[in-house]
Amino acid sequence: MFLHKKTFSFVALFLLLLVISSNYVLYHSSFGLHSLPGDFNGVVVGSIIDLSLVAPLLFLAWQRRFSLKYFIVLMATGLIAARFIIPSEYFASFQSVMWLGVGIEGLLILFEFSLLFMLVKNVPPILRRIRSSSSPLLFSFSCAINEKFPKQPFIHVLCSEMLMFYYAFGTWKKQPSTEGNTFTLYKRSSFITFQIMIIHAIVIETLGLHWLLHNTSMTLSIVLLILNIYSTVFFIGDIQALRLNPLRVEDDRIYVSFGLAKRMEISFKDIEEIIEDTHILEQKIPNTTIEFIARDFEKVYPDLLLTLKSPGEATLFMGIKKKYKQVAIRVDDPHAFKKIVKERLEKAQRDELI
Repeated sequence: MFLHKKTFSFVALFLLLLVISSNYVLYHSSFGLHSLPGDFNGVVVGSIIDLSLVAPLLFLAWQRRFSLKYFIVLMATGLIAARFIIPSEYFASFQSVMWLGVGIEGLLILFEFSLLFMLVKNVPPILRRIRSSSSPLLFSFSCAINEKFPKQPFIHVLCSEMLMFYYAFGTWKKQPSTEGNTFTLYKRSSFITFQIMIIHAIVIETLGLHWLLHNTSMTLSIVLLILNIYSTVFFIGDIQALRLNPLRVEDDRIYVSFGLAKRMEISFKDIEEIIEDTHILEQKIPNTTIEFIARDFEKVYPDLLLTLKSPGEATLFMGIKKKYKQVAIRVDDPHAFKKIVKERLEKAQRDELI
């Protein structure tokens, strides 16, 4: 099943690139220009359909994310892209199509700004909800946002970015919890060292590329500079989030996160089985399993595998939600972790029988 989905995504991506590249070659190569008929309006209409309908559908198929709002955004983007791919002398009769795309994008931007205004308006109750919660900030913040904006992906993405900047710049005086029910996930690996190496590489690349490109292509130089600054901020925030949010075992649930990349709240009543068999743990982890494992250059395996009664929801990067059937966890103190998890699971099972 996994192979089938992966093959489907690969085919969709191949067709998407083929549609975009063939339309570009048609108008920007001698072969393509010579193949255009005398009445080129029909060809232009076909290109507009390719870029505004076919390409968005293939993109959605590649991402396996079907949403009407997302399709409208992609369609408007395709209409605008058509103006840049199709030369102006061929596109002159279809200028209104491009402005239609600009109008749709403008309306969507206004809608997103209205959501942003609603978010700012709801900041005080959101902060009160976070302060009154006993769960870690990563979880209490997401919970408060979900309560106020349950079906607004734009707000979830924006709040995910807010968390990134908060951990990157606002947490340097904070210390990680050292309570007996908390467990770190990274000290048995060189994961943070590896992240710091990546930050150094990005900084060096930024200085080198910016110096090389600022005289030849200022636009490209600025775009790469912005992307590299964003990447650096993300890695710093990710390291801080990993340090300050160790796995926490409460009486009725587990709060587990791995930096800003993923987090999951697991109730003990939803756990069907705890797998500790070394033979099973060393097998390839299936696609239905989420990993909370710090990986570096060495091959490592989880300390235990939690099988859930039904797929549980995890929050990934940018606030994306996805469900998993199993949870693979590796901590720095596996013996104490296994002991406390078994005790809490047995207690939850006894309470369920009463």
